[in-house]
Amino acid sequence: MSVLAIEAEALTRHYPVGGGMFRAAKTLRALDGVSFRMEAGRTLAVVGESGSGKSTLARLVTMIEPPTAGRLVVDGADMTGATADDIRSMRRTVQMVFQNPFGSLNPRKTVGDILAEPLVINTQMPASDRLEAVGQMLAKVGLRPEHRDRYPHMFSGGQRQRIAIARALMLRPKLVVADEPVSALDISIQAQVLNLMLDLQQEFGLAYLFISHDLSVVRHISDDVLVLYLGRPVEQGPKDVVFSRPRHPYTRALLSATPSVRASARAERTVLSGEIPSPLSPPSGCSFRTRCPYAVEECAKARPETKTFDGRSVACHRVEEISRL
Repeated sequence: MSVLAIEAEALTRHYPVGGGMFRAAKTLRALDGVSFRMEAGRTLAVVGESGSGKSTLARLVTMIEPPTAGRLVVDGADMTGATADDIRSMRRTVQMVFQNPFGSLNPRKTVGDILAEPLVINTQMPASDRLEAVGQMLAKVGLRPEHRDRYPHMFSGGQRQRIAIARALMLRPKLVVADEPVSALDISIQAQVLNLMLDLQQEFGLAYLFISHDLSVVRHISDDVLVLYLGRPVEQGPKDVVFSRPRHPYTRALLSATPSVRASARAERTVLSGEIPSPLSPPSGCSFRTRCPYAVEECAKARPETKTFDGRSVACHRVEEISRL
């Protein structure tokens, strides 16, 4: 039986924007009702365009920000209404790897100090044990013991991201949130870092929440896929199911924009028109309808409910009809 690492139920994050003496405040709906379950040893990839709510979801899961509504259960502990001390304690269970390896490491500290810092803050481990733990973790990410005394600027981008991954694992978390962890790296280095993450996942039984806009990367590393559009989930299911036969028009468009050597895939290309609407004034009904080639009058009247269809959940009024096209 798989161990449940995290469960999210209707997670929502709204921000009040503007307002004043002569103008009413608006609400920015950055995230609007996202639910998922994550098990140890598996990867859930969250995909979507910029502005779809991916980074907001990362901030909620890592408890950097509280949700406006919804429920988050981390390692069996319900974080709804949790105190500051509860959240501080649970953050040991959830760690994050950031996008930019050049900005996420303190340039004034040695690698050894960077890796030891989580242990200093969160444990009573003696200095000698911390030194040993740092050396062991450096070895696990493919770096040598002497790298402990060097500074971040002395490493390449790929090596810095290995250091960032090592730092995230020092407290042996159960969930790692990886926010575009390879997008700042050269293509030749991306595969090395992704393979390292897969090896570490297998060794430590980690759950990954992997945020990316690159579906070729998602195809390589994920077990399940969650597609967000304007803060709402539009399709969610096992990677092989979603990639082989996408059912939501937005998922189809994202996949068709991914380079492919298959002639059939190029022939099926779907081009999105326009830009993602503002979350301050989303379209009525289905938020994707203004860019959807299959939109009808019903799409403007009512928001589609999420339903189970063909092995995944999907939010689309016309999913049965579109699936036959």
